[in-house]
Amino acid sequence: MQTGPSQVLHSPDGTLQAMRTSRTALAALAVLALAACGNNQDKTPVAGDSKSDKSPLAEYMGDGFISSGGGGMVRAVRAGGSGGPTAEDLDKQRKVEDSIVACMKTAGFEYVAVPPEQKPKSKFAEAFDLPPDKFAEQYGYGISTIDWSKADAEDSNDPNKKIRDALSKSAQKSYDEALNGKGGGNGIAVAVPADGAPGKPPLDMGCRGKAFNEVFGDPGKHEDDFKKYDALFKDLEALNKRVTNDQRVVDATKKWSDCLADAGHSGFTKIDDPRESIQKKLDELTGNKGPGGKSDDGPSVTIGGPPSFDKVDAAKLGELRKSETELAVADQKCKAKEYDSQFKTVQYAMEKEFVAEHKAELEAYRDGMANR
Repeated sequence: MQTGPSQVLHSPDGTLQAMRTSRTALAALAVLALAACGNNQDKTPVAGDSKSDKSPLAEYMGDGFISSGGGGMVRAVRAGGSGGPTAEDLDKQRKVEDSIVACMKTAGFEYVAVPPEQKPKSKFAEAFDLPPDKFAEQYGYGISTIDWSKADAEDSNDPNKKIRDALSKSAQKSYDEALNGKGGGNGIAVAVPADGAPGKPPLDMGCRGKAFNEVFGDPGKHEDDFKKYDALFKDLEALNKRVTNDQRVVDATKKWSDCLADAGHSGFTKIDDPRESIQKKLDELTGNKGPGGKSDDGPSVTIGGPPSFDKVDAAKLGELRKSETELAVADQKCKAKEYDSQFKTVQYAMEKEFVAEHKAELEAYRDGMANR
């Protein structure tokens, strides 16, 4: 959950990653996040994050909640719990697989249900366990350095990969569209109105998306369930602004910016600027227009499959990866030196006060999410 321009980072199977979106779209996104919470893949690493260090709000906003120094809160994946899949989570994932089997059969394709406990971890799982500085050295921000569309390509034990590989090129395209929907790529593509109003999704979600809706519920139908949290979300936005605008954080941001400039990376004045600059350059290379398109019902926020790097100029991609790694390393070092400690001091103090003042609302949100 984060205010500001929309940005989506992808995982190979459609799991929600750190994102920025409007508060009004949070309801649908939160439901989708619940659907993804049982996945055994880690989240896209963010340089400077600490998985074991939870802020005061994390107890109420969920294990996936990370407060970002870039001016917002990054994702509320699930309220309560240890973050690992529960027996109920696994059971729902099995139901999703069974639903996909039936849907694909109707579409004229074979699909084998794969039990969630048998699904292998992403081939990038070991990378995700690296400390922030080591990850930055090898993968930068994990934006242009990881081709998410290929993340599961080497799973030779996946029976559905074998089924797909045995098809002709044209049949593979039809198979992909039946499974993930038109425009769904290799992941789930879902569009929700940016203004929070219900409307006709502009994207076909395919059998996989339909299965998620059947088991976890259609996010568009849960809008009213989340309206009761609007006041809390507004207060969280106000909290975010207070933290970001605190003079101690402003001074720390200036020191971080100067540190980056001294390292040869000038022009960055906001904490999220370096990461966003790389994402923008990658979007230009892949031709990915990103979220924020228009549907018949107005602007929308889209969560879709990752763009493939197959048709990207190899030399330009190599240059971008090199610049991303160099920038991420400098960014991580400057944050650690000039920013993180001061931001955390301000953040934790203000969040502690916020929790004390909004304990009833936060408990209601936590309990409401845990019972979905």
